[in-house]
Amino acid sequence: MPILPGCGSSSPGGRGDAGPVEFRHGVASGDPLPDRVILWTRVSGATRAVDVHYVIARDPALTEVVQRGSARAESASDYTVKVDPTGLAPATTYYYRFSAGGAQSPVGRTRTAPEGSVARLRVGVVSCASLAHGYFNAYSRLAERADLDVVLHLGDYIYEYGSGEYGDVRAYEPAHEILTLEDYRTRHGQYKGDGDVQALHRQHPMIAVWDDHETADNSWRDGANNHTEGVEGAWVDRKAAAIQAYYEWMPIRQIDANTRERIFRRFRYGDLADFIMLDTRLYDRDLQASLVDAGAVNDDNRRLIGDTQMAFLGEQLAAPGVTWKIIGQQVMFGQLRIPSLPELSLLTNIPVEQLQALLQGLPIVSTGGLVINTDQWDGYRAERTRVFDLLEAYSVANPVVLTGDIHTSWAMDLSRDPGNPLVYNALTGEGSVGVEFVATSVTSPGLEAAAPLAPVLQLLNPHMKYVDLARKGYLLLDITPERTQGEWWYVDAIDAPGAGERYGAGYRVAAGSRHLVAADAPSEAAEAPAPAP
Repeated sequence: MPILPGCGSSSPGGRGDAGPVEFRHGVASGDPLPDRVILWTRVSGATRAVDVHYVIARDPALTEVVQRGSARAESASDYTVKVDPTGLAPATTYYYRFSAGGAQSPVGRTRTAPEGSVARLRVGVVSCASLAHGYFNAYSRLAERADLDVVLHLGDYIYEYGSGEYGDVRAYEPAHEILTLEDYRTRHGQYKGDGDVQALHRQHPMIAVWDDHETADNSWRDGANNHTEGVEGAWVDRKAAAIQAYYEWMPIRQIDANTRERIFRRFRYGDLADFIMLDTRLYDRDLQASLVDAGAVNDDNRRLIGDTQMAFLGEQLAAPGVTWKIIGQQVMFGQLRIPSLPELSLLTNIPVEQLQALLQGLPIVSTGGLVINTDQWDGYRAERTRVFDLLEAYSVANPVVLTGDIHTSWAMDLSRDPGNPLVYNALTGEGSVGVEFVATSVTSPGLEAAAPLAPVLQLLNPHMKYVDLARKGYLLLDITPERTQGEWWYVDAIDAPGAGERYGAGYRVAAGSRHLVAADAPSEAAEAPAPAP
């Protein structure tokens, strides 16, 4: 079987005793395929290369062993270890453990992707975990759901800020804004040391893509809002450092041997679903339209995912053999229209000055009497049109877009012109070509003070079926051949560790309808294998 010694180049170093070692950062698994899955850990305390052994079994006690192997933890990959064992059975739960120098890791649990006919999938969806804004209770609630097949992370797995710069509930390591490879490694290490993070990774495989904060706020191909060229070094070097640390510390498979910058890829789950994971940040995004250049949002030449990734998306949408085409990406795809602030003030009885303060954190421009967020697909209209063209050209029967980034919860139909009753009927769904579920954040702040705006936003945006601007938690997908149901589950608090959660709302799309309706009730849990101990 192929053994991968981390995601970095190998460095020379002797074998044998490297001093007392331990597994402080737990274990993780990801990128499941029908016959393999990435297994990850890190060795702490090593001062030279260390041989790391692993075992894979069918039971939590690791008595029904199916594979054993070894890899090396080396300084070039920050003593992280990845293995990609082949020959596993599809749709099967496995348990695994690493050992080195007399130390043993916790036992992890993972699951391979299915092949052939699939009756049901249960999928967790998360994004935006700012450690400085609180505790990752949502991760532990997902860890407790033993029936999940996989967890999708849509980005902002870490944040780059220094302590106190954006949130002050918990302090960061290092305390300053991260800029170098060592900085990004240290921040990833702090996150992997968190108990809620470890619990989630120990129980479920993860399919992850990055958003902006894995590098810097509102990043794009050639820079970022939170990067000052020269003062904070060269962007090309900072981006490369962030990407290297990401590959080292995340259970992700490098699919392009020539570049780590390509993270877009597809996972097929039998005949039920394709998970098409996109990168709307680093690969080929043009700079966001500025406050003084609102006309740029209509520029046909501006790109969000770029031509190469657009071609990849078209190939995946055209590929036959599955019921649901599920597109995991970062920024809101559907249109979000807000009238001018004076008009919005009249509708809500909120003073203009207060509205300005509420919306201050959004990259917005005013164009045609409307306020739009230019960081989203709204700021790249021609690029969104190209996606609509693909959906229609390939007659994609059941497209579902998954979104993170915006720290709030939304459910909407997708139409080329949802405000035009000649194009889209909000009551019947006629004119909708797909649906979108936007997952709230794990902790990152949304528009809590603007919560009263939610009904107004739905009134002004008839394609939006659900809006919650405040609560934190995760999205749960329950997928069958007949329908996909998205459910928002909210934790009781993020300012302290806690076990409480509650069902917020659920919306479902029937196969072939491309239109959301309210769910009658939360989906029932499925029969589940034993959790990792």
